[in-house]
Amino acid sequence: MPSIQLLPLLSYVLISSFTPGPANISSSSLAMLVGFRRTLRYQAGLAVGVCLMMLAGGLVSATLLHWLPAIEPALRLVGAAYILWLAYGIFRTSYAFTEQEARPLGFNHGLLLQLSNVKLVVYAFTVFSSFLAPIAREPAGLVLAALLLAAVSACATLLWAAFGAGIKTRLRSPRLTRWVNAGLALFLVYAAIDLSGLLPGAH
Repeated sequence: MPSIQLLPLLSYVLISSFTPGPANISSSSLAMLVGFRRTLRYQAGLAVGVCLMMLAGGLVSATLLHWLPAIEPALRLVGAAYILWLAYGIFRTSYAFTEQEARPLGFNHGLLLQLSNVKLVVYAFTVFSSFLAPIAREPAGLVLAALLLAAVSACATLLWAAFGAGIKTRLRSPRLTRWVNAGLALFLVYAAIDLSGLLPGAH
């Protein structure tokens, strides 16, 4: 089996997983609204979504977009629409200041976010076609890689959720809470616009 370039792989995976994105930002804002513990179902949905996308990426690699490039704009628009819906939900609940008033997102929300995230599709294709091609054809290796990549992603979203919960305990001003939640929602809006390819220079 050809060797795997571990350092470049780790750099790519960690940067892709821990930098701001829809899953991380939504985890942080949700934890700020409802507390860390009540985000765990959402976190589970996110992790399962990543695992499924990694399995798909390993199985088909870049073949799908190579043979059917016309579906990419549609996938981008579907993903962008869901992220915008999520941003609206975050902004709408930004006026709820107690855990009892805010409704936590569940497993299905996290799963759908990841399954409609075209950037995650690109990440999955890239990580297997560029770094993990030697094991992509081995079922056991593929499953193990998908589980490990999902675990890294779960660590990232849990860290962001913990950060959001920490902010929640320190915010005393409802006005400041509204501004923070609005800012997080705007990050999601930007992510959705960028994902749709509508920004100049976006792909």
